[in-house]
Amino acid sequence: MKLIIQNIQELIQTESEKMDFKAGDKMSKLATLKNAFLVIEEDRILDFGPMSDLHQINVSDQDQVIDASGKLVFPTWCDSHTHLVYAASRESEFVDRINGLSYEEIAQRGGGILNSAKRLESASEDELFESASKRLAELIALGTGAVEMKSGYGLSLESELKILRVVKRLKANSSATIKASFLGAHAFPGKYKSNKELYIKEIIEEMIPAVQEEELADYIDVFCETNYFSPEQMDEILEAGIAAGLRPKVHVNQFNAIGGVQIAVKHNALSVDHLEIMRPEDIYSLKGTSTMPTALPSCSFFLGIPYAPGKEMIQAGLPLAIASDYNPGSTPSGNMNFVVSLACIRMGLTPEQAINASTINSAYAMGVEKELGTIAKGKKANVFITDEIPSYSYLPYSFGKPVINTVILNGKIVHQNGLPLM
Repeated sequence: MKLIIQNIQELIQTESEKMDFKAGDKMSKLATLKNAFLVIEEDRILDFGPMSDLHQINVSDQDQVIDASGKLVFPTWCDSHTHLVYAASRESEFVDRINGLSYEEIAQRGGGILNSAKRLESASEDELFESASKRLAELIALGTGAVEMKSGYGLSLESELKILRVVKRLKANSSATIKASFLGAHAFPGKYKSNKELYIKEIIEEMIPAVQEEELADYIDVFCETNYFSPEQMDEILEAGIAAGLRPKVHVNQFNAIGGVQIAVKHNALSVDHLEIMRPEDIYSLKGTSTMPTALPSCSFFLGIPYAPGKEMIQAGLPLAIASDYNPGSTPSGNMNFVVSLACIRMGLTPEQAINASTINSAYAMGVEKELGTIAKGKKANVFITDEIPSYSYLPYSFGKPVINTVILNGKIVHQNGLPLM
């Protein structure tokens, strides 16, 4: 049985030429097809084209047909940076920031990452799985079909493995495409503050081998930042991760530019994420590499910190991805529609650039560009259908307004008219 979507007002991000990502001027171009059809068979895109060619498709009585008159069809968003598995929200820190404390000041008082680690330690794997499953279902309803999930709220062997085991369960039980990153180097636990090298030794000699043995992660991450992990410490940890088969995908340049970009490029990192503070030499270091710069605009929005200079990076010829950074402390939202809006409103990206950044480029930033990110024959059938809207620019323009009507993952309708069908 086939699923046929017909009379599509505009089919967005059609693949006109095979490419892993878009960079520089190409990010301003978005291939679309008006008055189109899309045919899905099993979990794959079988065909697409103008409605005038639909007669060439063999349609049987058993096939399901969706009329998308006045509606747009997009490939689902790929959210390449989240911390989706956590134990509790941190709204008290939100109030602290309103009252004048900075992110760093809250962290120094025992808040931030250490607060989440403390709460996660007492949570069971089943509790974490249940809460993360609800969050994931919410993201899917908002049009996200692929999610990268990090550990990092454990900061001990037992708790880090607990998070990654939950991610593995989510992979097995969700229709979304999921990738896992080991982020044991997210912060230094309190007991190691006077002996940081001892914690690094634990990451390298205990955590990474255990993650490798259970095949719990695809990538290794480090938070390279002042008062967290230095470039030299990140260098050491990434080398151990690479030896265990984990490609780097790292946090750098959120509050300070201290050389993390250069270490990441040295190790052929898949992506460098945050980038709120970028020096000319950081942009230069990324030119001609296979490392994807990734901006997290909703983190900047929530914390009131600078936005990554995405426009400048694109003008320099670089690619750019955007992701949500969904986490309880600095971005308690995984709404990629809002992320796309912020990229346009606050970073100055065009709708075409923002859509490329959240589909093909973010697919690359989580290693799924061969399967997702564009409308292409043979790719996985992960798409969403909007309500009746005038153009693709309306989606970032109408921030906060729900415009997604139907979500299809692996060729099956999983959410329609505001209701989950999973």
